[in-house]
Amino acid sequence: MRTILSAVLIALVALLVPASAVAYWADRELGDADRYTAAMSPLAANPAVRGVVVTQATRALAGQIDAGPFQPGVDALLGEALRSFADTEAYRTAWDAANRAAHAAFLDALTTGDGNAVSIDLAPVIDRIKGELVADGVPFADRIPVNHLSVKVMEYDNLGALRKGFRMLQIAGVWLPVLTLVLAAAAVAVAVHRRRAVMATGLGLAVGSVLLWIAVGLCRRLTLDDLPPDIDRAAAAAVYDALTAFLRTTAWVVLAVGLAAALAAWLTGRLRRTP
Repeated sequence: MRTILSAVLIALVALLVPASAVAYWADRELGDADRYTAAMSPLAANPAVRGVVVTQATRALAGQIDAGPFQPGVDALLGEALRSFADTEAYRTAWDAANRAAHAAFLDALTTGDGNAVSIDLAPVIDRIKGELVADGVPFADRIPVNHLSVKVMEYDNLGALRKGFRMLQIAGVWLPVLTLVLAAAAVAVAVHRRRAVMATGLGLAVGSVLLWIAVGLCRRLTLDDLPPDIDRAAAAAVYDALTAFLRTTAWVVLAVGLAAALAAWLTGRLRRTP
């Protein structure tokens, strides 16, 4: 019975590894503004993401300028100016500010917000861009109104269900990793042959890390396949990879720890048999 109980606990540990990682990630990575912004910050230099930002910003700002018959030329100049602006430190600062605003709007929608959409106010970002364009002498840039321009960044058919799911992950992010470690320790404690249990638990952790890696890859494929045709897949893939970098790193760390524990237990047994 002790052996069976130990085996059951090890199986639970393997299954809880990906669940614990996702719960912790949702609570401490997605739920923290500084960590979320830090994860997204490197994307400011990603060519695909930058191209999407420049295109969308050009459309948004061009619609704010009334240049009459000079509109096509102004739009072209504005696009060139924004492409140049995307190589500056000011752009990276604006990118971080926009992501921090998006994160705040997302959390507000998942905690206290109403409705089925998440929108952010780009007024602070537009103000910074306008200042740079005016300083560079872009025609009609001074006509860009710095008013509240709300942009919808997410729309969901049932945001209430997503809100409940995210709240559950936040709660689980506190105790689920601890529970996994407790079960791993219990699996070794109740076993008849503890060295073998350590080796099996290490392999269970390794299996759990592989399951986590598979889950991240499968969700990536499903997410990209489900995108509307007008969404840039390269940019979306870069964003997904940036957001899930913590999960992939966790998978490698757990795999290394599990294999190291299993190897150490195996070597200990070999050394004991050596005369």
